[in-house]
Amino acid sequence: MDTNFKRFIRYLLCVTAVVLIILHFDSILVWTENIWTIIFPLFLGCLMAYVINIIMKALEDHWFPDSQKNAVKKMKRGICLFGSIFLIFAVLFLIIRIVLPELIEAFSVIGKVIPIYFEKIQAWIVENGKMFPSVVKEIEGIEVNWQELFKKLVTYATSGVTSMLNSAVSILSGTVTSIINMAIALIFAIYILINKEKLSIQLKSMEAAYLKPSFIKTLNHIIYTADNCFKSFITGQCVEAVILGILCTVGMLVLRFPYAPMVGTFIGATALIPMVGAYIGAIVGGFMIFTVSPVKALGFLIFIVVLQQIEGNLIYPKVVGSSIGLPGMWVLTAVTVGGGLAGIPGMLFGVPLAATLYRLLSIDVKRRTEIKHDQAKCNETEE
Repeated sequence: MDTNFKRFIRYLLCVTAVVLIILHFDSILVWTENIWTIIFPLFLGCLMAYVINIIMKALEDHWFPDSQKNAVKKMKRGICLFGSIFLIFAVLFLIIRIVLPELIEAFSVIGKVIPIYFEKIQAWIVENGKMFPSVVKEIEGIEVNWQELFKKLVTYATSGVTSMLNSAVSILSGTVTSIINMAIALIFAIYILINKEKLSIQLKSMEAAYLKPSFIKTLNHIIYTADNCFKSFITGQCVEAVILGILCTVGMLVLRFPYAPMVGTFIGATALIPMVGAYIGAIVGGFMIFTVSPVKALGFLIFIVVLQQIEGNLIYPKVVGSSIGLPGMWVLTAVTVGGGLAGIPGMLFGVPLAATLYRLLSIDVKRRTEIKHDQAKCNETEE
């Protein structure tokens, strides 16, 4: 009777909780968003710590291999930690330094050549428009006064000064908030990495105190598998992006395409997004080269298609695919679903998450198959 009463109370509490959630769903959603806004810098700090730790551990193993000196043990963590952060910021600065000036120059060229191309297209249609006389008449009647057009644009822009100021304030506020969040996240990541051994011991103690041994074993197995998949993916994706960026830059220099260093660097950076990143870089690069020469832009797109075939069939399977153990079909599925749910972050995290689930499922299927096989053998022996 006592057990049935407890079960009834448990079900009643669950039903009450579900009803309250449904009735106050909007308030709960707002409360959840506020909580997420507060803890987001800490979550970002955990992600930063995870990525920095990969580089930091490699530096510790390379610079201080199994050193037993107390002075070295105390110094190596700080040296390798700040060395890792410096490397990351140096790479980001180098990418921005190479890409940004060329991108600004390309947009200035675009602003200058648009009127020229418009006039050339208009003249070509007039000269070769015998089959479409009505279209030619319409085009001949078009006269674009570029000065008047720019004046109207300026007038339109100045008429919306208030909205522009509001937009500027919101953009500035968002930028300041992002900088503060990044600073908090970086500081939190540094604290995590300095005390990672102590934090690991504390988490294991909490596991032992609050969880059952069987659940601890399963949880640790999932964490270990996810850690291997994510580390392999991050390392492999970075190596693959560097290889692709170098091949693209060298190929463009050999074929004498303009903006070779900038486009190669940009494609290498966007290649960090699985499957589709290099195509995003190729679109931007092709558009920039088009401002110089449409023929060269076409040649560049053909070059990128060939390079992508080499990358997709040789580099990616060897460098990334084999390291995470996820077939190409599921990589594409993970990128598509992750991108649809969470944009670029979803594309980045979708592949290693799918690889983790794939590996866990494969291990579980293999284990269950072996159990059934052993049971079948036992039954045959008994018979």
